[in-house]
Amino acid sequence: MPKSIALFICCLFVCICTKAQQTNLSGTIKDTTSGNLVKNAVVVILSPKDSVLVGFARTKDNGSYNLPNIPAGKYILMVMHPTFADYVDDIEIKDTDTKVPLVAVTPKSKLLEAVIVKAGGSMRIKGDTTIYTADSFKVSANANVEELLKKMPGIQVDKNGEIKAMGEVVEKVLVDGEEFFGDDPGMAVKNLRADAIKEVQVFKKKSDQAEFTGIDDGQSKQTINLKLKEDKKKGYFGKIEASAGPLTGDLKDEDHRYNTNSMFSSFKGKRKLSAFLLNGNTGQDGLSWQDMEKYGSNDMNMEMTDDGGMMFFSGGGQNADDEPYVNTENGFINNLNAGLQYSNKFNDSRNTLNLSPKYNSQLYDNTQQVYTENNGGGETLVTNKLRTSDINRQNVKISGSYDMKLDSAANNTLKFTVKSNFYHTESDEAEVSNTYGKENGENKNNVDQRIQKEIDKKSLNLTALYKHKFKKNRRTLSLNADWYTLSTDAENYLDRTTEFFSDGVYTGSQVIDQLSTSDKQTNRWSGKVIYTEPLNKKFSLELSHEISANTGKNEQNTFDFNPGSQKFDLLVDTLTNNFDQTIITNKPGAKISFNSKKIKYNFGTGVGFTNFDLKNLSLDTTYQRNFTNFFPAANFTYTYKSNHSLNINYNGRTVQPTINQLQPLRNNFDPLNIYEGNPGLEQSFRHTLSINHNGYNFIKDRWSYQGLSVNLTENAITNERIINLDSGITRSRPTNTNGNISMNFWGGLGMKIKKLDLRLNFSPNLNYNRFADVINGQTVFTNTTAAGMSVSLQKSKDKKYDVSIWNNFRYNYNRGKQFNYFSQKIETNVRNFSTNQLNVEGTVYYKKVWSIQTDYSFFYNQAASEDEQNIKYSIWNARLQRTFKNNEFTAFVMVRDILNENIGISQTFYGTQFTREINDRLKRYAMLGFRWDFKNKAPKAKETPPAATAEEIK
Repeated sequence: MPKSIALFICCLFVCICTKAQQTNLSGTIKDTTSGNLVKNAVVVILSPKDSVLVGFARTKDNGSYNLPNIPAGKYILMVMHPTFADYVDDIEIKDTDTKVPLVAVTPKSKLLEAVIVKAGGSMRIKGDTTIYTADSFKVSANANVEELLKKMPGIQVDKNGEIKAMGEVVEKVLVDGEEFFGDDPGMAVKNLRADAIKEVQVFKKKSDQAEFTGIDDGQSKQTINLKLKEDKKKGYFGKIEASAGPLTGDLKDEDHRYNTNSMFSSFKGKRKLSAFLLNGNTGQDGLSWQDMEKYGSNDMNMEMTDDGGMMFFSGGGQNADDEPYVNTENGFINNLNAGLQYSNKFNDSRNTLNLSPKYNSQLYDNTQQVYTENNGGGETLVTNKLRTSDINRQNVKISGSYDMKLDSAANNTLKFTVKSNFYHTESDEAEVSNTYGKENGENKNNVDQRIQKEIDKKSLNLTALYKHKFKKNRRTLSLNADWYTLSTDAENYLDRTTEFFSDGVYTGSQVIDQLSTSDKQTNRWSGKVIYTEPLNKKFSLELSHEISANTGKNEQNTFDFNPGSQKFDLLVDTLTNNFDQTIITNKPGAKISFNSKKIKYNFGTGVGFTNFDLKNLSLDTTYQRNFTNFFPAANFTYTYKSNHSLNINYNGRTVQPTINQLQPLRNNFDPLNIYEGNPGLEQSFRHTLSINHNGYNFIKDRWSYQGLSVNLTENAITNERIINLDSGITRSRPTNTNGNISMNFWGGLGMKIKKLDLRLNFSPNLNYNRFADVINGQTVFTNTTAAGMSVSLQKSKDKKYDVSIWNNFRYNYNRGKQFNYFSQKIETNVRNFSTNQLNVEGTVYYKKVWSIQTDYSFFYNQAASEDEQNIKYSIWNARLQRTFKNNEFTAFVMVRDILNENIGISQTFYGTQFTREINDRLKRYAMLGFRWDFKNKAPKAKETPPAATAEEIK
């Protein structure tokens, strides 16, 4: 009996101890949009190791819930409801009674489209698309999408507004899957409100043809799609902002700074209408650098910049129709941008119309100091230039599309696309330069010149795409027709005086007073037919044939000034030429594709038969050539587990020489750098291999991506240079070389340190470029390597503070071997330098309506040689703002460049040439501003239906 009593007491004691280690878990569920408490939601507690159900409860009418007898430990909390996106959070139960902070859930429309994960899980990967839940990233009141993107792992937005996602430049930003004001990425991210965005989707957008057939054609662009919240698609929203203030310091006598920025979007049924108007003189600009590519498809040469990026520029010489280069980050600019975006669906959504006209005007001036070192095979020529530029240009772009479903099942569709561009430029550039030998200091030449240009360009691009689906699944037929035309009318006035020296002694001068005119017409026609046939459930066959014709006419005339008539009427025969070209290509092709749940791949090739027909009308000379090329392509995607995928892509293509490169015309715009076309130029062939991997760990909130791109060009089009080491005169003409290769690696690793509530990101990158240059008859190989590491930390607390620290270090190394004509030996030239940028940003909120924002950047540019100086400078900006009436109105005061140290500097390698540029920049100024963010009231929340039963959860 005593033993039984003792055993009973022990069991009772164990039960009491066990009971003491268990706790009650309670909390409340709330709707993020309406603010209403959510009833009938199911709250589940799961084991983090094996996701075993530990307990569950349903919320009451007041949104509260209680889970009794939960053992102490770490768990996964999940909230589920039919009309709301799932909520997942890591929690730890320690106390006797644990109160979970208020849980806010977001409504979903029709389908479960997103998983909202707080404190780890704000992003997910679906196939080849990375999806970010916008509400998981806290931004300031009335912030735009650009500020939101800066918070997202794997996305970087630099000081110029360029966006990179997973290490690649974003070329398109869509809104609900459609273009927003054409294809300028900056328009959407700078003008749409962050709180209007539901999801940010990042993916490689394939061509319309590839999306239809499901077979990759190698044509893709890194794309961001901004998915709007449902309540933002009804009614209207927009903003009106104005700010102004005086300049200080050396610029206090200049015009005062001002900015106006207005944006309006309206939604009515299936009609969407948006408009914007930007005007100011602080450097905000709507014309992106991609617009310069709309004029043609010139072969591009590569240049390694000091930040490790690759800069591309045209392979031609200085021509009368060459646009003056404008970098709106430098110099001073007055700009006016306006645009309209209209889209609508008709005939039961079978027909879709998109139309987007835009206007851009710029007044730009800049003073630029350029230091150049060019190793010419035994002596390094150094050139110092001082260049001033005044540019006035206007641009009108109209783009539109009309998509028709020809039957109710959408088995037959037809899409028309039109893009037009009207461009006018007037420029006035003055330049003073001096060239000398670095080793002996002997003067080579002095230049004093002025160039005035007036250029008109008109381009038009029309495409039509017909797609047909047969009754048999994956059997398709598509027809694509494309027509592109570009016309250019340009005048170039050159007033130049050049002084020449030999062994440092003045030998004479050359005076040029000329007018050059350019009348150029380029046309491209192409047609393509593609047929796909399913071979079985997983394999498909694609057969295609493409024919294209490129025609061009280029008439260049140069006239000397006639003192007798006081006109430019003396024709210079050696600088005048009339040239025609016709390039016709036939390309049949075939591909095999395989598609399964985890593995997708396709491979195939096309065979191109190209005919060149070139006519020099001035000399009555004809050049004809025929080429046969193969266009191999392959793509492989492996989704080896959830949220982890590997993609390998290869394609090969020819690059045709441009009419400027083929035309045997010597230009005289720069007598020290004389360029002449080469009608014997051959086409080049470019191989491109890319490998991309990305992954995301849902539970640990850890993401990573890696990318490798390799480009190898056969018969690469480059410039052969003959350098006169005595006078410094360089004669260039395009030629074909082999050995050009570039490799780029980029990566990213991000994680959340939950104990510190801190996000940590690493982004390493490595660039290698091997460039074959021809100098004085010798092929010179230059190797340029740039390696860098970017590290960032982010920490925020909603409506309290937001802090981020970012540092980017880069090391640049340039090495080349060249024959020294003086020593008759091959010498190795080495140059290296490093750059570093530290950036600190912070926002502190006070009583939810006050906030102060500040950012500080420190720039370090190491000198590339011992006789130069390192350049260091800092930029500190600050902004104080106050919001009113539920953040509808905002008043702010801001100061830019408080330390008055802003400077525009860049260092680049191009083959054997090193260049450092220092530009004028807008320095310290202050502005006072006001903004009105308006929107229609959100619709009332509907009654929420009951959630799933506990049995269904099990």
